[in-house]
Amino acid sequence: MNRYIFFLIIPAFFVLGACRVEGPGINYDFSGELTPQEIERGRLSPEILWKFARLGGSRISPDENHVIYQVTRFDHNHNASITDISILDLETGDSRVLTNGKGRNFSGRWHPGGERIGYLSDREDDIQLWEMAPDGSGIRRVSYIEGGISSFEYSPAGDYIYFTRQVKLDETPEEMHPDLPLINTRIEDELMYRHWSSWHNYSYSHIFIAPYDDGNLEEAVDIMEGEKYDSPMPPFFNNAEISWSSDGMIIAYTSKKMDRTEFAQSTDSDIYLYYLDTGETVNVTSGNKGYDKYPVFSPDGNYLAWQSMETPGYESDKARLFIYDLNTGEKTYLTRDFEENAANFAWSDDSEYIYFTSGINATYQIFRVHVPTRDINQITEGKHNITSFELLGNTLIAEKMSMSMATEIFRIDPETGDETRMTFANRHIYDNLQMGHVEERWVTTTDNKSMLVWVIYPPDFDPGKTYPALLYCQGGPQSAVSQFFSYRWNFQIMAANDYIIVAPNRRGLPTFGQEWNRQISGDWGGQAMRDYISAIDALAEEPFIDSDRLGAVGASFGGYSVFQLAGTHEGRFKAFISHNGVFHLESMYAATEETFFVNHDLDGPYWERPRPVSYDEHSPHLYVQYWDTPILVYTSERDYRVPYTEGLQAFHIARLMGIPARLVHFPGEGHWVQQPQNSILWQREFFRWLDEWLKK
Repeated sequence: MNRYIFFLIIPAFFVLGACRVEGPGINYDFSGELTPQEIERGRLSPEILWKFARLGGSRISPDENHVIYQVTRFDHNHNASITDISILDLETGDSRVLTNGKGRNFSGRWHPGGERIGYLSDREDDIQLWEMAPDGSGIRRVSYIEGGISSFEYSPAGDYIYFTRQVKLDETPEEMHPDLPLINTRIEDELMYRHWSSWHNYSYSHIFIAPYDDGNLEEAVDIMEGEKYDSPMPPFFNNAEISWSSDGMIIAYTSKKMDRTEFAQSTDSDIYLYYLDTGETVNVTSGNKGYDKYPVFSPDGNYLAWQSMETPGYESDKARLFIYDLNTGEKTYLTRDFEENAANFAWSDDSEYIYFTSGINATYQIFRVHVPTRDINQITEGKHNITSFELLGNTLIAEKMSMSMATEIFRIDPETGDETRMTFANRHIYDNLQMGHVEERWVTTTDNKSMLVWVIYPPDFDPGKTYPALLYCQGGPQSAVSQFFSYRWNFQIMAANDYIIVAPNRRGLPTFGQEWNRQISGDWGGQAMRDYISAIDALAEEPFIDSDRLGAVGASFGGYSVFQLAGTHEGRFKAFISHNGVFHLESMYAATEETFFVNHDLDGPYWERPRPVSYDEHSPHLYVQYWDTPILVYTSERDYRVPYTEGLQAFHIARLMGIPARLVHFPGEGHWVQQPQNSILWQREFFRWLDEWLKK
């Protein structure tokens, strides 16, 4: 039997860690029910977005009759959330909650015998391992690990378990200076002292293995003892980077075993095999200098599959599928003749096929490769994103979303791709809302290429009327404008406010071949910006779009795009919104944390000779003399990828030049806005700004 799960969009801990239930005597409302006023209006709103149930973590039972999954629900009035484990009967389609709202309960796993379910919960204090029967009875706490644990997996036979937790190995300033108990400082000697939205906590994620006899974890062994390296790797700590062999005698894990300054400059992660019987650790990917991760063993015990990127420092390089022969040491590149990326691998029971996900034309589908012949065929099709899947025997369960549907669970025939929807977690919302129509268009670019552009229309769209339109600029920079359902950059909520959205898959976005994807690197302000203009110009010719009421919006690289367009748009736009965007490439280079990213995408540091053209041609600050359009700038103080000072510079300059501008700053948020009420405020300011400048 073989099982696999992965998350494509945002790792679970970002949602789970956003908020929790605290305090006695508070009347929380996690029902997600719409108010009479919301039903009467019949359109998506910021408040309704926080009433959606968010599904994930599907796992098939050993007998293939049931699926467990987690559901997170929010009460935005109290910035609170609960996460529960639910169980789905695959025969009847019935589902019910097992954990009943006591703490956050997630990462459910079937014990291989099927008689109990393990899961992580913070119902008593920090996150620990709990277990229960499949009917939800007999709930008991299993682990009492100081500081809690972050992930776990049973071995295939259930006689061992691994778990991960943080191990403190670095000295704190308080420990360096014990006579100064009131100090509040940090002392750093290496880079990666902060990552995405968190500072380094003097600890490292390590893997522990213990014999598992009715929940006894006292004999756990740290297989990375003393090593100042992480597995799984930060910042996402995705335990898909760790895998058991079919006989339970090998752990494959992913790590970048280098000091933190080198870590910041390199993508050279490797796959390590730890042998339980000898305690030996072997690096099986040492010859490759790009990313190697997500190991998965074949059921017959002969092979290890993993994802590999070839180019050092290029985090968006082609994601290749390799297998390693555990008997001979031979490595085989299975997707050499496949143009797109391959990710999220699951073996068939006979070890003949590997199922994987890949993007094609801004959708994400399931494919499979026949290992002996390397023949590849597509299993699913349609305008959707498969965001995760698990394969067990003849049962394939997938989590699927689209621009008009939040994630739901589907059963898919692994041979034909025929699908059956199994969950309807948000039916009560869809039944009372009207979604806008999503249309696929192909636009000719300035270099005579065909570019896919999604166009999203308002509910009750009337082609006889004229509407303001928004050019959506995608982040990444290498991240497809696919069929995602976002809880902030949501196209349907933009359409519900009577805007037409123009969302181009400009240069640098995957699912259209490697050449298209690579063309953004070293050319941020070049062809990608011309692609944006091609898209908005083509749609502005439509009689139902008012070409005098165009706006451009985006976050991260999309925020950079807005800043760049502000100085080069030649009067096309009447309003801009930039969230956590890059404004000054030299200051971005000097302050961001993953240096390998800017080294690759900007063609090196700004002091290099010859000097990379990025700094003299593609930095938005070079074009501020041409700014003349109202702009809203969002910044987040805990965004360490694009430091908030980038947005402050843009806002300051706009106001110094007399341009209408507004700054919305979130001291407690990172690259993403996570807290419900902060997110609602974000949406309110977003539409207040657009309505002021595009609807007056």
